[in-house]
Amino acid sequence: MEAIQIYRSLNRTQRNTFLACFLGWTLDALDFFLLTFVVRDVAGEFSVSIVKVTFAITLTLMMRPLGALIFGMFGDRFGRRIPLMVDIIFYSVMELLTAFSPNYTVFLIFRALYGIGMGGEWGLGASLAMESLPAQARGLASGVLQQGYSFGFLLAAVVYWLVFPHFGWRALFVVGALPALLVIFIRARVPESEAWQRERAARTPQSLGIVRMIREKWRLLVYAILLMTAFNYMSHGTQDLYPTFLQKQRGLSVNQTAPVAIIYNLGAICGGTLLGFYSQRWGRRRTIIIAAILGILLIPLWIFSPSLPLLIVGGFFMQFMVQGAWGVVPVHLNELSPPGWRGTFPGVVYQLGNFFSANAAMLQAKLAEYFVRPNGQPDYALTMACVMVVVFLALILLAAIGREKRGIEF
Repeated sequence: MEAIQIYRSLNRTQRNTFLACFLGWTLDALDFFLLTFVVRDVAGEFSVSIVKVTFAITLTLMMRPLGALIFGMFGDRFGRRIPLMVDIIFYSVMELLTAFSPNYTVFLIFRALYGIGMGGEWGLGASLAMESLPAQARGLASGVLQQGYSFGFLLAAVVYWLVFPHFGWRALFVVGALPALLVIFIRARVPESEAWQRERAARTPQSLGIVRMIREKWRLLVYAILLMTAFNYMSHGTQDLYPTFLQKQRGLSVNQTAPVAIIYNLGAICGGTLLGFYSQRWGRRRTIIIAAILGILLIPLWIFSPSLPLLIVGGFFMQFMVQGAWGVVPVHLNELSPPGWRGTFPGVVYQLGNFFSANAAMLQAKLAEYFVRPNGQPDYALTMACVMVVVFLALILLAAIGREKRGIEF
């Protein structure tokens, strides 16, 4: 009931702004996750190994900090709205071009350029959303906003299920160009951030600059980057190679993999929304720690379940906890951010965390080739379980030693 009251307290402009930011992140994630469902098929068409195709995922993640920096600096200097529209068009075009890649090298180039666009969207969208909402609505909004990532994964599973069996992997990336249409809605219904306009009016010509931010806030930057590295390892470590695990180790077909992915992403959406909401009461760090501890306890059910129904239950609750912790991230980073750099700081530290965790899928694929099963095939289950225990413990430690500014006014 409290969540419903928060929603009703928002005016039409605040709702439209939040919806646009949510859809921008959702469709961005859709474009990213389409590749994770067709790693095996892309490898077959280009006659390369699965490890080489997972490098395309790694490369996308590695390029995201550059996009966060470029578009974030534009966002701090020229406003959130126009750079956000440019970014959405850019990543949609790169997604479309991916569909027409003639070979593996060109495919890598387009995935790298797409990574720049993907990296720019989150920081701009999160800052615009958080700055447009009252402080008491931020916890719930943060949880819902971040679950755009899970909604994108869910949509990718649906698109894969409906499109791939009939048209092949290239058609998935044609569908992935549709987010460009969102720009029409932003142009018509979303105003510029009032918080940014007030900060611009008060700032001096020398008040911005990435060098100054690094010099003055380097301790906060280092901590936030380490925290986001752990967060991104948690996310990509439980998601990117999971469809491959289901297909290669558990023997699931396309028609089985897609529904399983849909179900565990429903768990992610529920977890992110609920824990984001309760972080307004429990605190940001405490919510993260609770989710990570429960994530460790769920590992056996998530990856070693003997039957498919138990595996589905484990996947649902694992993603509930993983994305439950992630639901805190948009509001936590924006509250920690220095005011004049709110367009740059959250996005850059988020995407640098992505950069340092970009090898998650490739690392797990490589390790699985060493930890083989009795039949000589890669043991994805053992590899993913071991990696995730380490990641969860690191996240608990980093959250415990950090600080928070829950409810600070912008």
